[in-house]
Amino acid sequence: MIKMILLLSFYWLIIYLFNSVMRKWLNVEKKKWFSYNHLNEKHKKLDWMIRITFLLLLLISFFYNVTQDPFDRIWYLETHILLFVFIIASETVRAVMEKRYADNRNDYKFTISQLAFIALSILLFYTTNFFGLLN
Repeated sequence: MIKMILLLSFYWLIIYLFNSVMRKWLNVEKKKWFSYNHLNEKHKKLDWMIRITFLLLLLISFFYNVTQDPFDRIWYLETHILLFVFIIASETVRAVMEKRYADNRNDYKFTISQLAFIALSILLFYTTNFFGLLN
């Protein structure tokens, strides 16, 4: 358990440092944590459509996978896969909306760099079993 806490703390620190450097480099304002930050009504509607679709897929996948043998589960209906797709979809929509409607033209660059960094790091950690630390 201590390894996991240290790993997550280290990962949070890496993400924090990456975001700080990219924010300064691209001259982007810091956004509030855990807030929606919708740019306009269109962005708000698209974001809520993605969220509701994600929740429905989570419910469907839960009921499907509960009824299956643990070895017969469908991999793309696993919670961690759905969460990964949800993050990519919602942040991609955010980047498109920022490119079209944001006052600061670098906002979308920051969002894309943040999405790429987080997606690649999660894939790297997942495929290497956190560099063999969780064996």
